[in-house]
Amino acid sequence: MTLQPQEFMRRFLLHTLSGGFHRIRHYGLLANGNRRDCLAQARTALQAEVSGPVEAAQTHAPTFVCRHCGKPLIILEILMRERPSIRAPPGGGLGP
Repeated sequence: MTLQPQEFMRRFLLHTLSGGFHRIRHYGLLANGNRRDCLAQARTALQAEVSGPVEAAQTHAPTFVCRHCGKPLIILEILMRERPSIRAPPGGGLGP
């Protein structure tokens, strides 16, 4: 199919979002970092019992394994990310 440049741009821009909007790809109980809590609440509401490997995975700390030698890795320190107090581009240009 051959399109005029204006028609191509019109069709292309139909697939872009306006400013201020965010594309959401996943939603629901399994969509985000709260998945474990959401599933636990759903099981409680449905009065379902947890059994098998799911229960074991929730009670033990995760084990990290070296992908080269297969030996377990030892966590020495966990570094937490610092949150900036002001969300603005660096070097705002408002200084003297």
